[in-house]
Amino acid sequence: MTIISDDNSFEYKTPERKNKNIEAQVNEFDKSFENNIRPKSFDDYIGQSALKGNLKISIEAAKKRGQVLDHLLFYGPPGLGKTTLAGVIAAEMNSDIKITSAPALERPRDIIGILMSLKGGEVLFIDEIHRLNKIAEEILYPAMEDFFLDMTTGKAQSVKTLRIPVPKFTLIGATTKAGALSGPLRDRFGIIHRLEFYTTEELCSVVKRTAKILDFQIKEEGAKAIAKRSRGTPRIANRLVKRVADYALVKSNGIITEEIANQALDVLKIDNQGLDTTDRALLKLIIDKYDGGPVGLETIAAALGEDSRTIEDVYEPYLLQEGLIQRTPRGRKVSPQGYRHLGFKPPIEQQTLF
Repeated sequence: MTIISDDNSFEYKTPERKNKNIEAQVNEFDKSFENNIRPKSFDDYIGQSALKGNLKISIEAAKKRGQVLDHLLFYGPPGLGKTTLAGVIAAEMNSDIKITSAPALERPRDIIGILMSLKGGEVLFIDEIHRLNKIAEEILYPAMEDFFLDMTTGKAQSVKTLRIPVPKFTLIGATTKAGALSGPLRDRFGIIHRLEFYTTEELCSVVKRTAKILDFQIKEEGAKAIAKRSRGTPRIANRLVKRVADYALVKSNGIITEEIANQALDVLKIDNQGLDTTDRALLKLIIDKYDGGPVGLETIAAALGEDSRTIEDVYEPYLLQEGLIQRTPRGRKVSPQGYRHLGFKPPIEQQTLF
């Protein structure tokens, strides 16, 4: 697929619609790491099996009816493939896709401009859609429901309301905070799915696929070693493949074996459960400074020198998934597993629970 970019969005084009005037931009983009490894079809997309099955049915039904696909909302932790999945859906629908993010749509003309530039059947992907401002949301409502834009012209007593049609399109929203979406916006999505963390087996397949695409030699056990430390997240697995490959090239014969993978990941200070330096610092902070918790998110963020949103969206989901921390009404606590992972003995009152 080829790509056109403007100030607020990326627009992917299917091969049959290729524009000769943007060939130079396409070649530059194709060289990027992310674009090379992104799956282009459901056959290449690894993981999320139940989600893929449901989407295939919805897409096939939309094609048979000759209609656009219902609006979709994907939510879940970052790095699980929401943007990639949107591109796959557009390709399966033989449609183009425009990609933007909610923070880029600050002014009404931003969202209006994108909606007016859409072509029939196109897919509009909005990342971090929970961060849309109220005005942009209000503009989206009639566009999503009736494919119209409600606009006003004139001043004072000469104000007129215009109802401008927009081509039928599919909106795909992605968010790490489904609960932060307003009810009216969430209710306008016909298909809502949560993306789950990947299993070690699925991540092993992701690692091997990425290594093959990038022409890195990797052994099965080497792929498993990387997968185990990838926090259940394909984006992290893909990044680690490249770092481990660099290490293998410099320190060995370039082949990623289990031993080389473990050595490289140890150098990167990623432990056998996928925790990095910040994860361990967060757990140790709560244990050492706050007696294991509970402690508030803002206090943790200030003590670590991290943004509270980063801790909540990036670090916490995996720590919660692994049962290393607990959320309570009074704040965050380190679980008995968290104590043991760092080599500490859990408090007496928690030892009886596990």
